[in-house]
Amino acid sequence: MKIGIVGGTGGMGLGFALRWCVNHDIMIGSRDPTKAANAASEYSESTSKFYGSIKGKITGNDNLSVVKEADVVILSIPYENIDSTCSQLLPNLKNGSIVISPIVPMKKTEAGFEFIPLIEKKPSAAELVQKYMKDKTKLIAAFHTISEKKLADPNLVLDSDIFVCGDDQNALSVVNGLIKEIRSLRPVLLGPLSLSYLAEITTPILLNAMIKNKMKNPGIKII
Repeated sequence: MKIGIVGGTGGMGLGFALRWCVNHDIMIGSRDPTKAANAASEYSESTSKFYGSIKGKITGNDNLSVVKEADVVILSIPYENIDSTCSQLLPNLKNGSIVISPIVPMKKTEAGFEFIPLIEKKPSAAELVQKYMKDKTKLIAAFHTISEKKLADPNLVLDSDIFVCGDDQNALSVVNGLIKEIRSLRPVLLGPLSLSYLAEITTPILLNAMIKNKMKNPGIKII
């Protein structure tokens, strides 16, 4: 399977690439193809330190080229860039491609991290992304509360739950499978995509708890 990461040169890109390249081809996307290619080269060097050899390969290209080829696309972009990025990229998805949105609409205020749709009456991230999908059922909301620092160290056992929202059973099955490939992550279905705001809002909750209680890169686990 080919997994494309839009905005893959950021913090989450390395983590997803290192975790999934064992079994899949990873395509790092960026607005600057040279930057993407350099990041892919660096990520490939990191894989040799962790695994020695892998089944997949890591390459880099511009975001549009990545989206056109990928079977699964991860949107590692800020909330405020959804309209400008997704309007250009998502109409070019190949048929059947699945899109994963880990995007969280939040901002830092004096009180702490707050959820933008709640305080500014704006749409959830998944609602905005879905507008640009050719097949709206192929959008899955997931990976909102995973620590990028922990994700980027394959030696770590994450021992966390990942909330998942979506409407298409096949797309949910594919994403749940990718979650399970990351050691000690468990997918937890919250419901249809219309409930994705529930998954998104867990991130500012978690960050505020982390800061106020001096925790280090916590996750969420339902017990």
